Amino acid sequence: MTKLQVAVIGLGRLGLACADALLDDSELALAGVVRQPGAPAALPGRLRRFSVASHVRELEGVRAALVCVPAYAVLGVARELLQGRIPVVECACFEGQALQAHHAALGEAADHHRVAAVVGAGWDPGVLPLLRNAFEMLIPRGHTVFHRHPGLHLHHSAAVAGIRGVKGALTGKYRSDNGASHYVYVELEHGAELAQVQAAIAADPLFAGEATQVFQVADLSEMEDDDGLGVVLDRRGHAAHGPHQSLLLEARFDPTAFSARVMLDAVRKLPGLHRGAHRYALGL
Repeated sequence: MTKLQVAVIGLGRLGLACADALLDDSELALAGVVRQPGAPAALPGRLRRFSVASHVRELEGVRAALVCVPAYAVLGVARELLQGRIPVVECACFEGQALQAHHAALGEAADHHRVAAVVGAGWDPGVLPLLRNAFEMLIPRGHTVFHRHPGLHLHHSAAVAGIRGVKGALTGKYRSDNGASHYVYVELEHGAELAQVQAAIAADPLFAGEATQVFQVADLSEMEDDDGLGVVLDRRGHAAHGPHQSLLLEARFDPTAFSARVMLDAVRKLPGLHRGAHRYALGL
């Protein structure tokens, strides 16, 4: 099986994550890395044996490119690649009208040069909006709570840590127009039952009248030391009759690594896409 040869444009955190992920992919191969003139000639670690170029035309056999440069430079770099008839994948982080204008400009360039491009192939934009849309499709009547890194409440954390069977606890609290929500992370003593701890938390006046979600973790220190991204996506249904439905996504991860995986998923789809720009979607 011949692997699709992919160039990585830029070698910051995202470019490095993409290049590293390509080395372990069964369908894709790293054709080389394009870096700015004056950047170190040697690549780090196991990438050392691959070519480094100042322009993509210096690399051989490139059939697609991952654009991993800062957001302000993505449009110019992608346009040049499309002009050279090289399909591209990008995940530039813009919002609102700026994002719409960015995607429209890439779509115009891709269509003009008769090449396919995948835009918004990252965590956000990319997978996160898909998850939010899926939650809202499954629960059409309700409200969504979304936030990053819930602020820690030391008093609440200490109260939970004092519950029998709890080895340690961290409590985050988020306020919205629909009220306050607590997110409690507990590390339990050996033999302790999560259900009993949940009941004790629910009975504590500190948490009375406010929605509380309790998560058991194996090692609380990993959360305290984690420098990745933490997110909570909580969709709560409003029902005139029947049970109130809810969906909850609680995650901690490295957004750069996630974006790299999404970009590789997108580049696999490029050979089957028509010319023009395509918004990233699962199963594209």
